[in-house]
Amino acid sequence: MGKRYSRKYEWHFDAPREKLWPSLADTARFNEAAGLPKHDIEEIPQEDGSVVYLGHVRMGPISMSWRDWPVNWVTGEWFEHRRDFSKGPLKKLNALLRFIPEGEGCRCEYYLEAEAANLLGHLILSTSFFKGAGKTFGELAEDAGRFAVGDMPMAFRFQPPPPEPDVQARIDGIVTTIEESGHGHGLARRLADLVQSAQEVDLVHLRPVGLAREWGEQERNVIELCLEAARAGLLALRWDVLCPRCRVPKASVASLDALPRGAHCDTCNIDYDGDFSRNVELSFHPAPALRSISAGEYCLFGPMSTPHIVLQLTLQAGETRTEAMALAPGNYRLRSLEPGPEVDFDFEDGQALPELIADSECFEAVAGSQRDSITLHNRSQRPLTLVLEERPWVRDALTADRVTAMQAFRDLFSDQVLRPGDEVEVKRICLLFSDLQGSTALYGAIGDARAYHLVRDHFAFLAAIVRENNGAVVKTIGDAIMAAFADPADAVRAALAIQSKVESFNATRPGEGIVIKVGIHEGPSIAVTLNGRLDYFGSTVNMAARLQGTSRGGDVVISTNLAEDPAVAPLLAPLDPKVETTHLKGFDAPVEFLRIAPQNPAV
Repeated sequence: MGKRYSRKYEWHFDAPREKLWPSLADTARFNEAAGLPKHDIEEIPQEDGSVVYLGHVRMGPISMSWRDWPVNWVTGEWFEHRRDFSKGPLKKLNALLRFIPEGEGCRCEYYLEAEAANLLGHLILSTSFFKGAGKTFGELAEDAGRFAVGDMPMAFRFQPPPPEPDVQARIDGIVTTIEESGHGHGLARRLADLVQSAQEVDLVHLRPVGLAREWGEQERNVIELCLEAARAGLLALRWDVLCPRCRVPKASVASLDALPRGAHCDTCNIDYDGDFSRNVELSFHPAPALRSISAGEYCLFGPMSTPHIVLQLTLQAGETRTEAMALAPGNYRLRSLEPGPEVDFDFEDGQALPELIADSECFEAVAGSQRDSITLHNRSQRPLTLVLEERPWVRDALTADRVTAMQAFRDLFSDQVLRPGDEVEVKRICLLFSDLQGSTALYGAIGDARAYHLVRDHFAFLAAIVRENNGAVVKTIGDAIMAAFADPADAVRAALAIQSKVESFNATRPGEGIVIKVGIHEGPSIAVTLNGRLDYFGSTVNMAARLQGTSRGGDVVISTNLAEDPAVAPLLAPLDPKVETTHLKGFDAPVEFLRIAPQNPAV
């Protein structure tokens, strides 16, 4: 026993390695396309803070168990996967894939090494194993090459399960319902086709923002599409509480009122809180009645499972390694899979790659001397799996603060609220308050009935503009509205649009003209359930309401900190806003703000 078997496979591609990496390094997608079964994973925390990962699967009459070691990789260069088996015909299985530039294309070298645990293992490895792997993997590599040059619509050929006739009829009906709702934007059939034909790895965690980028569509349109699809029964929604270290969802619930106050990540062995602005994400998956997604993992680890990680390497105590690497300019974080220190650093174009130093007390990124390679040092007394990741939060995450500030969400899922008494921190929300100037006189001039209809119509006018600018009306208060926006620039655009379009609104109602007052402020807040709806509480709300009170009508009043936002400043520059200072009720110090006068054109 104990004999090792190995084989090297080689593939040549016309496309450069950066085009091949996203497909061939997507090990979960690759394994699913190869027909490998899903397996169960146990994550067992250790006393030193590390985690042992155990896998279990049954393939026909054979049961296998193994320890999964963290995958090592350098993005665009290579990745290595290692398993040590405790049950089954194999004792060890190692795979290494290297990407080598070759003219305008590249060459991939795939090394597969296995060790038998018993006679059955020797029989498998000495006969069909490597031949079958070479054939299957070669066909998938050929698919990836065609996809990289645009000759295939997806990375790998995949045969989805055929739907039953009644399921197909239901899906067709749902597509019609979605488009008739006004939230389909002509995309419902495309989404239905995705649900029916895509690999499971694409469907288990559907992200509308990433889908919009992939499809080349507006984010709001695809978000509204997915929300309506969940309402109509094509999709199901899920709130995921993402781990702040590995960014993988470790707690998931179907409704906000079931949202846990915190979660534990077995992978990182840490406890963490839910944060609407950073790690509570709304995602989707197919409705189980239409496309069932099986439990388990095709691959726990893999470079494209966490694409924000550009390097992951396990170094033994005292080990130093230098690896060829291309690093894009940006902000990065060095940490380890094990709980411990971390360090953020900026990397600029033209700089030498840094040297990364890890010890038990602190991590450092110091100036290096090489532009095409990076050096890592483990100066601690134990093995560490070092992780170098892009610092910005996951770009495709539809965080709770954003989606709950969208009109479509509040219209379609008004029942999605927090538990009574619960409160969730929102790091940043922009709030717009409006009111009618002289509404009491208006009621006296045109009568209660006409005034009621006018106020109702003006609410619809405001709501349409708020929705067009990616916001949501939180509530109405008499003749006023409170609207929320995740992006301050959207709030400013909405305010300017309100004042620029109110003249057109008035033109359709002779003798019933209105003048609108608008104030905007942004800052941290607390999300709560109030009167059966998601609402906001705190000084940011009070400031926005008080600023609206300083409006003279037809103008827009903006807090100075909002005006300084990098996305807002260019919108205000051509409007010549005037700086003013006043005392506001509930605030001790004088408050400075900007006023955009009515005569200024809004764009």
